[in-house]
Amino acid sequence: MSQPIRLKDHEKDARTVRSRVVVGAAAILVLICVLIARLYFLQVIQYEYHSTLSENNRVHVQPIPPTRGLIFDRNGVVVADNRPSFSLSMTRERSGDWRQVLDTIVEVLELSEEDRQLFERRMKQGRRPFEPVPILFELNEEQIARVAVNQFRLPGVEVVAQLVRHYPQGAHFAHSVGYVGRINEKELKTLDPVDYSGTHHIGKTGIERFYEPELHGTVGYEEVETNARGRVLRVLKRTDPKPGKDIVLSLDIKLQEAAEEALGGRRGAIVAMDPRTGEVLAMVSQPSFDPNLFVTGIGFQAYADLRDSIDRPLFNRVLRGLYPPGSTIKPAVAIAGLDSGVINAGSRVFDPGFYQLPNYDHKYRNWNRTGDGWVDLDTAIMRSNDTYFYDLAHKLGIDKLDSYMGQFGIGQKVSLDMFEESPGLMPSREWKRKTRRQAWFPGETLILGIGQGYMQATPLQLAQATALVANKGKWNRPRLARTIEGAPPVDENPVPDIVLRNPSDWGKVTHGMEMVMQGARGTARKAAIGAKYRIAGKSGTAQVVAIRQGEKYDRSKVQERHRDHALFVGFAPADNPRIVVSVMVENGESGSGVAAPVVRQIMDAWLLGPDGQLKPEYASATGAEITALEE
Repeated sequence: MSQPIRLKDHEKDARTVRSRVVVGAAAILVLICVLIARLYFLQVIQYEYHSTLSENNRVHVQPIPPTRGLIFDRNGVVVADNRPSFSLSMTRERSGDWRQVLDTIVEVLELSEEDRQLFERRMKQGRRPFEPVPILFELNEEQIARVAVNQFRLPGVEVVAQLVRHYPQGAHFAHSVGYVGRINEKELKTLDPVDYSGTHHIGKTGIERFYEPELHGTVGYEEVETNARGRVLRVLKRTDPKPGKDIVLSLDIKLQEAAEEALGGRRGAIVAMDPRTGEVLAMVSQPSFDPNLFVTGIGFQAYADLRDSIDRPLFNRVLRGLYPPGSTIKPAVAIAGLDSGVINAGSRVFDPGFYQLPNYDHKYRNWNRTGDGWVDLDTAIMRSNDTYFYDLAHKLGIDKLDSYMGQFGIGQKVSLDMFEESPGLMPSREWKRKTRRQAWFPGETLILGIGQGYMQATPLQLAQATALVANKGKWNRPRLARTIEGAPPVDENPVPDIVLRNPSDWGKVTHGMEMVMQGARGTARKAAIGAKYRIAGKSGTAQVVAIRQGEKYDRSKVQERHRDHALFVGFAPADNPRIVVSVMVENGESGSGVAAPVVRQIMDAWLLGPDGQLKPEYASATGAEITALEE
């Protein structure tokens, strides 16, 4: 039997449709209400926030890097300036696939793969967002034109004009003025991000680093309106940067050149300074290098050549070179003996050519194997008699010797504004016990009396010790900056002067140093022949390799770089010192024969006029012109 056919319920279908329409309309109404509420929230409640955000989309604050301060020598000659240069910078956030853009740059400018690696390394360094990163410096006109033609292929890349550090004197002041270089990631973490915004270089060595806060200046800002592509349409507000302070150095370019010429291309170090003020007049470390190579980034091979050179041109011998002072320390040891009462000017020692400690067989040799007979203080300094100073050191003892040498700056940093300086080493009982876990032996005290053994000093420290003798104990710390924006630097931690119980002891030691140059048996009398002024000096020899007991030094059996270093210190005019000179010639062997003539040339360059006569400002210091000395 078939089922009945059900008829369609139109009323029920109509109710269903109406209910669905109502639900849909309600949902739409709710959504409209939510939209209106959201619009109200965004446009009314958060009006100020979004208006500011919108404004920032077209108004940007850009840093204006300050102009770095200039550096001059004492006569106004520029030794560090800023010259205009075009660089290629890249903003990674605007470049899309920035590695592909780097490939395009290398292709357009026909650069090497080494350059490509350098660019990528610079792009990966730490930086602030949307900060342009300079990747190529000193663009020429052809490179600028190529970039302009291919600009559509180089998003986020632009040519920027900027000032770049330049050292017109080249290698002359590389070790004193130093150089600037790109800020690395380690430095970026310690620098004030606001103060260094827009700045890509910082002082790395020398004066450039020590006086970085003064040379850098203060950053400026400008508010600019940009379009959607970031191009500047107009400047709305500008705050000018404050340029860095100019620094005038105490160095003299003419004396610097004269010192380099006197050194004659040999490896070594020279310091010339004014003992009255501590101003360094010349500072030479040879061989040197061109600091301009480091400003915009030195190539791998060029740096490897400098770093791996056997002559170590990057090594600052004046501040970092540690050498046994040899006999140049004897004037300071003599002062220690006189002031402590261990000796007087008339104290004599018999020199048979060696010295022996009581109850010991070991012989400590004098450089003159035949001996000088009875020797007093004058003769001991004039002849550089080792036996006399062995005996003096033994009488002083290590504790007194350590105390007095410390007053002369041995074993400590002496400069005011040379951060690279090494403190050197003045050994003591405590030092040996701590570092060697051994007791101090009497023989070690003896060899310290002639500047050998563990004692190490820099050429700058030897110059300062000599300046203290010339200045009768008055401490003026060596400095390179003469004025900073017209004002002299202030020594916030002055060193106490050396005050002797009998101030006339200074003159006794100075007289012995004069006899080194002017005495008939002086070790450096040849270097003083024809001088127009009196010189006080002291030669020294620093051993590089030890010589066995009883053996003689034979230069023919020693490699050139194992031969003794030649040292000499001196000041002039002797009765009113205006210049102190310290010279170290690596492997020069003879202090009196090699280093002393260098000192004489430098003194002549400073004290004599173009006519070869003593300058008028120094004439009163000598009382009378000195005639040529017989050889």
